[in-house]
Amino acid sequence: MKVTVQSVHFNADQKLLDFIEAKLEKLATHYDKIIESEVTLRLENASNNENKVAEIRLHVPGNDLFAKRQCSSFEEATDLAVDALRNQITKHKEKIRQV
Repeated sequence: MKVTVQSVHFNADQKLLDFIEAKLEKLATHYDKIIESEVTLRLENASNNENKVAEIRLHVPGNDLFAKRQCSSFEEATDLAVDALRNQITKHKEKIRQV
């Protein structure tokens, strides 16, 4: 699976990039037909601490799966978005089996 990470208005360090890739590789164990994943990391202009946003789009045959989470750290936001995508993958697989 190809993983593309884009950080808006800042440079993500290698530790964060490795964390994101490891999390997305775990998704590939649940569904092996993921073609590509696009991750966008950005800082929101929020007054509170939870200003870090992670958006993940998975390209799968016939559909795209998307999750967006906003938290106080990019790791936490990525973790929550991957959990949401895991649920979407499960639903997507059930829908395919019914056809």
